[in-house]
Amino acid sequence: MKTSNAGGAVIDQPKLRQAVKPALDKTPASKPAAKQSKIYIDGKFYSEADAKVSVFDHGLLYGDGIFEGIRFYNGRVFRLEEHLERLWDSARSICLHVPMSQRAMGEALLETIRQNNLRNGYIRLIVTRGVGNLGLNPELCKTPSVIIITAQIALYPEPVYKNGLSLVTCATRRTNPSALNPAVKSLNYLNNVMARIEANQANADEGLMLNDEGNVAECTADNVFIIKRGQIFTPPITAGALRGITRSVVFEIAAETGIKVIEADITRHDVFVADEAFLTGTAAEIIPLVKADGRPIGTGKPGPITARMISRFREITRETGTPIYS
Repeated sequence: MKTSNAGGAVIDQPKLRQAVKPALDKTPASKPAAKQSKIYIDGKFYSEADAKVSVFDHGLLYGDGIFEGIRFYNGRVFRLEEHLERLWDSARSICLHVPMSQRAMGEALLETIRQNNLRNGYIRLIVTRGVGNLGLNPELCKTPSVIIITAQIALYPEPVYKNGLSLVTCATRRTNPSALNPAVKSLNYLNNVMARIEANQANADEGLMLNDEGNVAECTADNVFIIKRGQIFTPPITAGALRGITRSVVFEIAAETGIKVIEADITRHDVFVADEAFLTGTAAEIIPLVKADGRPIGTGKPGPITARMISRFREITRETGTPIYS
């Protein structure tokens, strides 16, 4: 590990005359229609059936756009400001003009949740390059589009948070920052999708992605943390890891509890011999990792530091955030 820089039967019942049974209606009972969510597109709300974008939008044609995944708990949006800041950073990096202010974006996001009458869930916030032609030139896309979608999400069932998950190392390497920096949460997620396919084919819960140097970058949708001798290690951003919002919360919780977090280059060997490990992400939250490439990590069960991290994280999400219905 090289450091580079968080019942009973009824008796004696009188006999009753058997009633004539009515004819049974064999018609299948109709199921109640699922509630359709309202989706925000460029200042207006649409039903799921009517929420559409142009086939000429470069977000569709080329994956030219950015997004954020945001959670809200108990009527509060978790770390809204940090997510918006990261969205704007992604936009600046790819020369994409967001057609509204951060304050207006925040209010649109809150109103989308209100329109759907939710208190807990997930938000997908998208900004596309907008409508252009079939050519690649983004200058022909005059008006970027803003899309906000709400959903109720549970990425993993609760038993996984108690028992932990497994991963395999993927042959697909994380995109080199000199080609497309992983710090940009772009709509082009094919790199991650290909690694996810490998994990699926191996019947693993997640896929570990290495960088060009063979060091751990991140998983297909999560940051990676390992614990060794009471210290927590995680790959630095320069290794190809996303500067995750939940990742930063781990740093805060560790500081509260006096545990040192070290950003360091991590190899597969380091993962294999770790005492504990866990993954973090907005959708996954904090989840234990107990097996890597068939090898049990530590005891093969979630460890005590991981358990404390999960418990404290859940406390923070219940108690903090931007109010939705104030």
